[in-house]
Amino acid sequence: MRHAVIRSTGMYLPEIEVSNDVLRTRFDPETIDKLEASTGITTRWYAPDDWATSDLAVRAARHALSRADVRAEDVDLVVVGTDSPDYVTPSTSVVVAHKLGAASAGTYDVGCACASFPTALATAGGLLATNPWMNRALVIGAYMMRKLADPGDSTIFFYGDGAGAALLERSEEPGLMAAAFRADGAYAKQWAIASGGTAEPATEASVRAGRTQVRLLEKYPPEVNDEGWPAIVRSLAARNGFAIADIDLVVFTQVRKRTIEKVMRTLELPIEKTHTVMEKWGYTGSACLPMALHDAVERGRVRPRDLVVLVGSGVGYNQAGIAYRA
Repeated sequence: MRHAVIRSTGMYLPEIEVSNDVLRTRFDPETIDKLEASTGITTRWYAPDDWATSDLAVRAARHALSRADVRAEDVDLVVVGTDSPDYVTPSTSVVVAHKLGAASAGTYDVGCACASFPTALATAGGLLATNPWMNRALVIGAYMMRKLADPGDSTIFFYGDGAGAALLERSEEPGLMAAAFRADGAYAKQWAIASGGTAEPATEASVRAGRTQVRLLEKYPPEVNDEGWPAIVRSLAARNGFAIADIDLVVFTQVRKRTIEKVMRTLELPIEKTHTVMEKWGYTGSACLPMALHDAVERGRVRPRDLVVLVGSGVGYNQAGIAYRA
């Protein structure tokens, strides 16, 4: 049987730091204090204003390629997971492949918000396993939602720019395992960019009303993640035949540290078996899972043959998880 393995990881963090102290000069300090206490986020990093999401993605991809000593022209597929694309159309992945020099690669985007990276890993891994001509795929998560947000809205607190990437290769040995998914479109309008698509094309009036910017219109009930994340992990365990206690590392969407701590208690896993980066990088949305994974790899948190689980949760809502053997 053919399988897909993660050959290398990479990431890119831009250089402009915007700390919570900076935000306290722009917003009510008490609001920032409360957000910091509940999320664990203390700072975030911005790219130059003339950059697009693809510029972040290319840099993370180059990092992953360099760590594996693989050339861009030897990549067969480029997949970009993001909900802050360069354009409504064309896809961001085709822009990334061009900038990267992956001239012979096929491309597609995955738009499942923060569930995009595990979804993209699952689909790209399936293509590698079932297409004999395909050897390598680059899976990238990239995020620049703060450019689509109202800078005068305190929800800007969450958004940091960044990108992470994984280079997948075809293998005779098992690597990526069966995935798990959950979704509920009843929550589609809770946190969204309302205008700019076919449901509501952008107009002068919608721009003036701020409807072309991302807005949190109604909070999700806590059980969406409190119950949804454990459900994803349990599904992965059942479908792949391992016990939850066998997991060596589980990484969740990096938006609220308290939620991660609660879910780890629910799963009866020690907190040492997870890894967080939101404290130092902010919420990087579609990029947070590959960035956290790379950071864990760099810090020696992932060893050969470890069982690693990634769980992403994003607006829509979309949730996805995947397990793999390192």
